[in-house]
Amino acid sequence: MSANKKKNLNAMEEDPAGDESESSSEDDDDEPHPDAYTGNEEVEIDFEGRAPSDPDCHGISQLLQRVFLRAPINTVQMADLIIGQNYVGSVICQCELDGAESDMDDDMVEEGTIFGITTVINMTAKKDIACIEQLRGYIIQRAEKHATDAVLTHFRDVLGNEGRPVGFLINERFINIPAQISIPLLENLHKEVQTAKQKGMKFNFSYFIMIVKIYRKEARKGKPVEDTYTNAEEEVICAKAVNSFEYSVVDECDVGMSGDWLEGDATLTPYRKVILLDAKELPQLIDDIRNYITGV
Repeated sequence: MSANKKKNLNAMEEDPAGDESESSSEDDDDEPHPDAYTGNEEVEIDFEGRAPSDPDCHGISQLLQRVFLRAPINTVQMADLIIGQNYVGSVICQCELDGAESDMDDDMVEEGTIFGITTVINMTAKKDIACIEQLRGYIIQRAEKHATDAVLTHFRDVLGNEGRPVGFLINERFINIPAQISIPLLENLHKEVQTAKQKGMKFNFSYFIMIVKIYRKEARKGKPVEDTYTNAEEEVICAKAVNSFEYSVVDECDVGMSGDWLEGDATLTPYRKVILLDAKELPQLIDDIRNYITGV
């Protein structure tokens, strides 16, 4: 796939609060979440997916930081890895516009902004590259602290078996970009992985590992825990996990660092869920996501 690959994704990012945000700001008893985006703007943007390129490095790195927060992982090096294998995966960017419409959108969106990244990195073949070594160590360290013994053993076995390669599946984007956008991105990723495999490249995965961002309303007064997935389709993906563990990152989320603009409830606690997926289930997962989004 060339760096000129483009696909119009026709999505929209908008402020979910709409006109209510102005009135809600006047209520002193309803303090917003510290990460909340509280503006009045409704911004309609046409997106396209294209291959990552060198100028995207900073934007991709920033997106990765939203997943890892303060974890000691070199996200710039990981972004370079993603760009170096740009025949697999896509970034989300704004469609190029002409004339007055372009000038108006330029006031709202910084030129060159990368809105999302969907790709996969071979954690087995690239295990000696510093950022991947850091990632592998981070996952095991978190599992040692937060997973059961059985789950920890499973993750260790999977990461330690070089005969069954593991891919780090990345599906990160700005909040409020609708889940529909994930379908063409994941479909395209699957096709590109298949093409790379046919060419003898190291993309023949047995498993995917994914780090999912969730916000949790803790159980209280007889009410159960309620989880909100930053990317809605990842609820479907998590349901297909063969194993998982999770942990709070509340102490790692400085204002603006998590990259999510949540409107409202300050009692939501940010979590990360690390999941293990059977790689051969990806096509079915894409179908399940499509059915989930379309309500079939």
